[in-house]
Amino acid sequence: MKGLRTLLAASLTSLGLAMASVPVSAAQAPVHFADLNWESGSLITEVLRFIVEKGYDLPTDTLPGTTITLETALAKNDIQVIGEEWAGRSAVWVKAEAQGKVVGLGDTVKGATEGWWVPEYVVKGDPTKNIKPLAPDLKSVEDLARYKDVFKDPESPGKGRFLNSPIGWTSEVVNRQKLKAYGLDDSYVNFRSGSGAALDAEIASSIRRGKPVLFYYWSPTPLMGRYKLIQLQEPPFDAQAWKTLTDADNPDPKPTRSLASRLSIGVSTPFQKEHPQIAQFFEKVEFPIEPLNQALAKMSENHTPPREVAQVFLKAHPEVWKAWLTDDVALKVESALK
Repeated sequence: MKGLRTLLAASLTSLGLAMASVPVSAAQAPVHFADLNWESGSLITEVLRFIVEKGYDLPTDTLPGTTITLETALAKNDIQVIGEEWAGRSAVWVKAEAQGKVVGLGDTVKGATEGWWVPEYVVKGDPTKNIKPLAPDLKSVEDLARYKDVFKDPESPGKGRFLNSPIGWTSEVVNRQKLKAYGLDDSYVNFRSGSGAALDAEIASSIRRGKPVLFYYWSPTPLMGRYKLIQLQEPPFDAQAWKTLTDADNPDPKPTRSLASRLSIGVSTPFQKEHPQIAQFFEKVEFPIEPLNQALAKMSENHTPPREVAQVFLKAHPEVWKAWLTDDVALKVESALK
């Protein structure tokens, strides 16, 4: 945490938000948001920041980090808001929530999902691209061991390659443990991308070339709407088994599909108490998945900054965000968008 505080101090100094000789009052202090490095997280964060700044007259900034370090920072109130929190997935979050240090507000994106995927043409083929089925009987994770040669790792030809999340994401720990639980750690390389963007690029490149690829992914994302994909079946959810998957040090993880997805806005308890009106706003936030996926696709394809896409989204969908706000706050946001 010392490193996180050093990063935060440096960020505040560079932004001119800290003054050496004049203390900043609580009313003037910025709300520190997590700088999330995946597309839906970054867009949702910028939508929330814009509303907090323009509707509630509070400055904001962001602090980068991995999922786990940001959740740790939230528990210590070093940051106040994580715009897209997959609540209940990490041991850090579960412990902090049990201790009353953090809370997940709202159900921000209904229909969110995550799992292991392959392109449809791997199973069914694609006559239009002259692709024959390479794994016609592939339906579940249990089938993967006999198809390791289909997903051959270029650096370890005797094994398949599984594209995992970047190191530092909660899902990376879960998927690493799932490889063990499904008996695949000896037949598949656990390949971790350096970032969410690198994971996207690896998947998209394979699909454009019609190559077989096995990967972890989730929704809401532009990629899910861009390609025909098949999600592999996993064992029914088991709460006790899930605990073994979220524990990176558990030597004997048990097989289960992931906890049902619930996306929330994670906030520190001190922030919730200090800003009850904003907490009430966060409780009402709900993004319809289709407009959100469309906005994410445009952001990805055009390489548009999330802040800019957030304002376009707000202008295009006032019927969505006005339902979250009181009339006076909505009017201030609307005026700022003109």
